[in-house]
Amino acid sequence: MSPEEVLASSGNAAWMLMAASLVLLMTPGVAFFYGGMSRSKSVLNMMMMSFGAMAVIGVVYVLWGWSMSYGTQDIGGVFANPFEFFGLKDSITDADGNFIAGAWGYPNVIDIAFQVTFAIITTALISGALAERVKFSTWMAFSAIWVTVVYFPLAHMVWGGGLLSGSENGIAAKIFGTTDDGEGGLVAAVAPIDFAGGTVVHINAGIAAFVLAVIVGKRAGFGKTAYRPHNLPLVMLGAALLWFGWFGFNAGSAFAADGAAGLAWVNTTSATAAAILGWLATERIRDGKATSLGAASGAVAGLVAITPAAGALSPVGSLVLGAIAGVLSALAVGLKYKFGYDDSLDVVGVHLVSGLWGTVAIGFFATETGLFYGGDYKQLVVQIVIAVAALVFTAVLTAIIAFALKPLGWRVSKETEARGIDEGEHAETAYDLA
Repeated sequence: MSPEEVLASSGNAAWMLMAASLVLLMTPGVAFFYGGMSRSKSVLNMMMMSFGAMAVIGVVYVLWGWSMSYGTQDIGGVFANPFEFFGLKDSITDADGNFIAGAWGYPNVIDIAFQVTFAIITTALISGALAERVKFSTWMAFSAIWVTVVYFPLAHMVWGGGLLSGSENGIAAKIFGTTDDGEGGLVAAVAPIDFAGGTVVHINAGIAAFVLAVIVGKRAGFGKTAYRPHNLPLVMLGAALLWFGWFGFNAGSAFAADGAAGLAWVNTTSATAAAILGWLATERIRDGKATSLGAASGAVAGLVAITPAAGALSPVGSLVLGAIAGVLSALAVGLKYKFGYDDSLDVVGVHLVSGLWGTVAIGFFATETGLFYGGDYKQLVVQIVIAVAALVFTAVLTAIIAFALKPLGWRVSKETEARGIDEGEHAETAYDLA
């Protein structure tokens, strides 16, 4: 490489290592966010579910996760051969001991580091729907199975050249045909856009949370007991860590320290700020007060919505997208009481609703292909198709996994649930008040 290319590669490598670290920080951020929203007798268990996901998936990804997600031996457009790069063989260095260059120019091992953090946080997000009633051992088993059966295949389908990508064999190409990619190959004429994980992360986690909440069942006293957050400063600390880490999530998904990363950064902040205002305005009109919990939740809703769209929208479009996400999620979190499913910490209302909105809204607001920017209906159709496909794929497989784990037992005993899951599952309490 020329000195200029070496310099660019080194800069990109440094940025991507930082981005990977930021995304990894998001999972402890989720632990604080969910922990603060829980009652004091279940905060440790809630946080342990996030740290448990970090442990399980940190191991599984090295063994077969990378291979299933980004291996070259595609199987039906759904997943890649889990044994091709098992244990990361042939993924880090070549026969001469030199680091293998990845698709983006910097060493491939850096991309592995970046991608494992996405698998970790996606699984951890699901735990918010199961607060205060699930055995930790069953959650750990679920994490390993779900990430293997659901997350890795969906990552391959969307980002690894599978059925939901812009490849010539993807669904989008079958709907609207293909075009020359400029390098002698073919790609979808209208490619799906999922910049950083609207389908793979948020729709995926959100619909999995809904399915589990229905199958596992409600907490004792749901609809009668006031489940108030026990520590709102902890919630806001978690939201702050998430917002900070999300710059790695979105700007890192440019895979370079360049203008695309800068645009993703600005769009992420714009959408998040607007979503806070949208949520707080909704609270003010509906309840007469704007709350700290609403501000924290609105921030997460905006972050979720902009995730798939961070590289495709203008800053003004991001403001509109974020404001609408804040309103939609503020309204959606109350649906669990109307329909009777116990989504304890509003994973469905925030991640599923804003994830769906952000994925579909690209069809309206994308600056090159969106309906409102001189494009036509095709991008909108493709975005709806990939969103629905992700919903159905995850819902069906999550239900199968949940029923398969029933012999292990999902629920803690009634006594443990009443006394507190922290003591029952971990023999600990968060606060020594004796």
